Amino acid sequence: MGLLEKIQEPRDLRKLDFQELNMLAQEIREEMIKVVSKNGGHLAPNLGVVELTLALHRIFDSPQDKIVWDVGHQTYVHKLLTGRLRQFKTIRQYKGLSGFPKRGESPHDSFETGHSSTSISAAVGYAKARDVLREKHHVVAVIGDGAMTGGMAYEALNHAGHSETNVIVVLNDNEMSISPNVGAMSTYLNRLRTDPLYDKRKEDLEYLLKRIPGIGNQVAKLAAKAKDSVKYLLVPGLLFEELGFTYLGPIDGHDQACVEQVLDQAKNKKGPVLVHVVTCKGKGYKPAEENPDVFHGLGPFDPETGKVIKKSAPPTYTAVFGETLCKLAKDNPKIVAITAAMPSGTGLKEFAREFPERFFDVGIAEQHAVTFAAGLSFGGLKPVVAIYSTFYQRAYDQVLHDVCLQRANVVLAIDRAGIVGDDGPTHHGVFDISFFRIIPNLVLMAPKDENELRHMLYTALKYDGPVALRYPRSVGQGVAQDNNLTEIPIGKAEVLRDGRDVTLIGIGPMVHTCLQAAQELSQRGVDAAVINLRYINPLDRKLLSHYARLTKKIITLEDHSLKGGMGSAILEFLEEEGLNGVTIERLGYPGFVDQGPISQLLSIHGLSIKGIMQAAERLRLFRNVAQS
Repeated sequence: MGLLEKIQEPRDLRKLDFQELNMLAQEIREEMIKVVSKNGGHLAPNLGVVELTLALHRIFDSPQDKIVWDVGHQTYVHKLLTGRLRQFKTIRQYKGLSGFPKRGESPHDSFETGHSSTSISAAVGYAKARDVLREKHHVVAVIGDGAMTGGMAYEALNHAGHSETNVIVVLNDNEMSISPNVGAMSTYLNRLRTDPLYDKRKEDLEYLLKRIPGIGNQVAKLAAKAKDSVKYLLVPGLLFEELGFTYLGPIDGHDQACVEQVLDQAKNKKGPVLVHVVTCKGKGYKPAEENPDVFHGLGPFDPETGKVIKKSAPPTYTAVFGETLCKLAKDNPKIVAITAAMPSGTGLKEFAREFPERFFDVGIAEQHAVTFAAGLSFGGLKPVVAIYSTFYQRAYDQVLHDVCLQRANVVLAIDRAGIVGDDGPTHHGVFDISFFRIIPNLVLMAPKDENELRHMLYTALKYDGPVALRYPRSVGQGVAQDNNLTEIPIGKAEVLRDGRDVTLIGIGPMVHTCLQAAQELSQRGVDAAVINLRYINPLDRKLLSHYARLTKKIITLEDHSLKGGMGSAILEFLEEEGLNGVTIERLGYPGFVDQGPISQLLSIHGLSIKGIMQAAERLRLFRNVAQS
């Protein structure tokens, strides 16, 4: 029986000595590599926080003490140490453990997060609630993996420093190395500032200096300036000090004893404290250390070699988007690309290589990315902002006010639209149609396949005004790609199949499911029309009106929430046109969607041939056929 199997709860860690902790750290890394190599997941970030997580759970008493994790994909170790070892093999699987903190999963998961830069705000909230209720527990925010590039983190730091409440922020810095000289000086300054006698010595010295006849106050001020000069020269965390935090670090995040010592110091310090911990992303697994970007989040791989297991498949929509944008940018020097810390994930890595002066990675700062794009457009460029659907939610105000209100010439590329599979509800992009389609001046479109995506991107770049283009995470349909790109008329839908009994309206890849269902319906005597809507805003009102009047029955299919989605847009259209005799069945998601394989989730929610057939039964289509 290994050491990991003996850890039933965090307090069990306190029974181990440092030699045993080193052995446990190795076991944890082996377990994560074994499971993630089969399930896929975020490996490199978790390999880097093993010692830090061990230290946090040895120094603090979770769940009474609150540990709030940022960029929640770095919590696999935390899950293993909080009674979830036996379930760990189910991580990111349907009905299994979430790949992120989940409040309903464990009392040790104090706050849910799949996005970034939220932990400090939540921790300050926890700390203030503790103060109001006169409780005594500790609150720790663990932030890292680039989350400090998000503006919300600084808003929270500003509030925390001003409030002077007891809260600890652990900055997991996995993007820089430690300079031995700076580290040694920091260790000395940390010991000095956390010494209980330090503050008293400062006060005593200031008191004595001020008592010097005639010049005491001036000498005291000069001494204070001299002290600040030394601090500016030697203290690497001056920014945090100025915000009202006691800064401790940087320290080696893989030195178990050092991390525990500094966390214990922070625990006993009054007011807000920031502990700067430097870790190595992918620590302990050579392939991940050498390629942390690849092993940040990946599918199944060979644990012996680190090679990702790839299946033969068509290119992804993301890859086609990136390739097409590069092609168009060669002919148009005004095209520029922007992303928020996701150059690989959004398919822009090749664009960055080919056009470095026209590529902008602004960090995890979606709000800035969108307003920055508006400024670029008014400066004469044609910006394309590629952000995941779930992260566009953060920039809604900027899309509405800074882009659409001013009619900025910006293309909003909405990657990962629809469900994304194993990442679950924090990452599913099932709300973007709802919040984008109501914005005036914004054209909103979605392609049925990867070839149509290319034409839509070409159309968006030709259009004078704001355009949003949504496409899924998945591989394409495997269709042939046209050599020449042409514009798709704005607001023009496409009739893929004529019919008189029912109209199937799909958006995005759901169009192909509609076509397959229409074929099966025909075998049961139902003549179904199939429309590739293409544009959600503006709608093709003439075409929709024709088929609504002709068939009187409509089934809509969308990889999106039912509330406010494409089906809702069709309902609004019917009401506006006064088409009261039309019956409609809308297929989509009722709300948040669990994690799981995409095909399984689609089937569960009726976004399948079977789901359409059941909708047809509810519309009594088969009874009508039998009667006729």
